[in-house]
Amino acid sequence: MELLIFLIAIVMIGGLIVMPALRRRRGGREAMQGAMRASDPQEYGFVPREWLDVRLPGPDRQLIDALEEVQARQDWQPAARLLALTDATSELRWQRVQTLAGAAAFELAQAPGQGGMWLRTWRVAAPEDPGAAAVQAEFLVRQALLDPSSVDFRMILEEARDVCHEAARLAPDDPVPHIIELGVARGMAYRQADFEELWSKVTKLAPHHMGAHLAALHYWCEKWHGSQDRADVFTHAAAASAPEKSLLPALPLFGVFEHLPEANLVRTLYRSEVIVKAIEGALFAVRQAPADHPVLPHVRHLLVFFLVRAERYAEALEQLRHVDGHVGAVPWSYGADPAAEYTVYRALAVAGWEGGGGSPATLPR
Repeated sequence: MELLIFLIAIVMIGGLIVMPALRRRRGGREAMQGAMRASDPQEYGFVPREWLDVRLPGPDRQLIDALEEVQARQDWQPAARLLALTDATSELRWQRVQTLAGAAAFELAQAPGQGGMWLRTWRVAAPEDPGAAAVQAEFLVRQALLDPSSVDFRMILEEARDVCHEAARLAPDDPVPHIIELGVARGMAYRQADFEELWSKVTKLAPHHMGAHLAALHYWCEKWHGSQDRADVFTHAAAASAPEKSLLPALPLFGVFEHLPEANLVRTLYRSEVIVKAIEGALFAVRQAPADHPVLPHVRHLLVFFLVRAERYAEALEQLRHVDGHVGAVPWSYGADPAAEYTVYRALAVAGWEGGGGSPATLPR
């Protein structure tokens, strides 16, 4: 019963219309039974909420091992070795830098003045290590963007920009420092010409980098320095020029997400032509991308969000089957409790599936 109350509260707060739609279209009893069944996630092979990993969107055993060693001993060297062995042109390097910086930021938030000391020690002990510089730059961007109203906001971003330039000098073939500077550009409101000059540096090194496009998208969004139209132009141009096996056809779905209305009172919004096309583009990207693409879980997580809201529950469960266990991705990471956000949608997917007569035994494998 507690889970049921929790689900209803989340749905009401978020303005989600899926459960009311289920009651009207299929009857509330079946949907609620589905939600209750989701409290036992093992029936669907799902991981219990308390075991969900909020650090990563998907598995990376080498990174987790290195991070756990770093945190247990406050020793930066496992992180340094891992990044040194990670191909600079791989999107995996970008994701690993993101995760290490996020871990340091989380430690600092938990223990102000002391947490994340391993990163500071790393920079002092290995000033010419490009991996250390990249992680510190990303860490600084995150610290600044925590509170854009802070009097230190611009000063922190200026320091981050300097460290980005240092990281780029230390590793000229690595696009990650330039990608991190895209966050600086967003926070410091670079002129469009300056942003495009920075973007040209990124695309020269990694023209089809999905992570880079996700970082650049924020600049073009309405809530920063662009508009919905500019964001649409950016995402659709990238999708149209994507090579085979690229995730870029999924980029318009991220653009749609960034411009969703604060409150939705339109039942058919998630079955509208714009959103359906964006979902189909993302599904196409997921089907053709390599199974080990490091950014693939990011796309799957966002698809869960949209497929549940579009009441496409079987497809949502298919995406959940691939990502369950890790929740460090948009949209869950925008909330205060990513694991809670994720498990609500997971429960709603099960509720919808069983409300339509499905069961764990009939779910396609």
